[in-house]
Amino acid sequence: MSNTITMRGSSRNSSPFLYGTEADAVARVLAGGQYGHTEVTEEFEDRIARFLGVPEAVAVSSGTAALHTALLVAGVGPGDEVILPSLTFCATVQAVLACGATPRFADIDPTTVCLEPGSVLDALNPATKAVLPVLYGGRAVDLSTVRPDLEERGITVVEDAAQAFGSMAGTQAVGATGALTCFSFGPIKNLTCGQGGMVIPRSPEEAQQARGFRMLGVTQSQAERRTATTYRVDGFGLRYQMSSINAAIGLAQLDRFSETAAARQQLWRTYQEALQEVPGAALVDVDVDCSVPHLCAVLVPDRDAVFRRLHDQGIGVGVHYPPNHLQAAFAPWRRELPVTERVGRQILTLPFHQHLGADEIQYVATALARALPVGRPR
Repeated sequence: MSNTITMRGSSRNSSPFLYGTEADAVARVLAGGQYGHTEVTEEFEDRIARFLGVPEAVAVSSGTAALHTALLVAGVGPGDEVILPSLTFCATVQAVLACGATPRFADIDPTTVCLEPGSVLDALNPATKAVLPVLYGGRAVDLSTVRPDLEERGITVVEDAAQAFGSMAGTQAVGATGALTCFSFGPIKNLTCGQGGMVIPRSPEEAQQARGFRMLGVTQSQAERRTATTYRVDGFGLRYQMSSINAAIGLAQLDRFSETAAARQQLWRTYQEALQEVPGAALVDVDVDCSVPHLCAVLVPDRDAVFRRLHDQGIGVGVHYPPNHLQAAFAPWRRELPVTERVGRQILTLPFHQHLGADEIQYVATALARALPVGRPR
């Protein structure tokens, strides 16, 4: 493989993958002249619900909108606290703040970088209203050991499954396990709508609430409003609905999702094999047999120097994520999180997307091995 071909895929940390049918799907919506929440959006909701095996799914404009909406459905508001990991995209924290609630950061498991059940128990207090696990890299988070305690206290689990569409939690799909679940269908997610998100409610009442929040408090559908001289505003809401343009992209992607899942699992396994020859890099486990991986993360010593060496070679490395409890915006809620802080200094994400080939993955692994410090402690 020539260096030009090698760099084409490895120069990007992530990238959308389109199958060629998305443009025609968008063109049909554009020709129809209705670009808001239409029957195309509702078809996407129905298809996602059937895919997951759940009664209902509520489409929204982004993964962040899904988190905010789900937290509102869970009754989170001023005076409440929400337990969540610090190692996540800042959108997770901002969704909590958007409700007027307080984030309470908890520590993570160093092998999965997901929320650790024991740290959830340690963080509980009378103000806790919800627990917000982040399914990092696509891996389901098992809180079964603490769920009875949470349920006894009336605490809702709201899953940030932005990276986990298509993954399984045991024998059930993520989204069908009894938690309020939020997906993202942003540009680089496992399934992309260009931009979009989805809330998976636990009851018809929650579905109705979510629909009101996502459409400025209006619960009637567009079809219902077209045949009436008025509409009803039942309460607070935001403009969070998903455009039919985005839904059309999602429908086209969903038709090919089995190929997407298989390809992403194979990419991760290829990295897993290649990184066996790189003993200085610890691969963050995503449980690939059950997950549709969203990224490939490793823990490395002297991460910042390794990042610069790979970046200087044109390799699209990233850091997902700088810990939020160390960010200036969230300083009032900082807690000591030793595992998160150690992982935050070591984590590095390697190029991971469906444009990569096996030779390119080997190229990245070889470059990583050369970039690692020799003879230095982790």
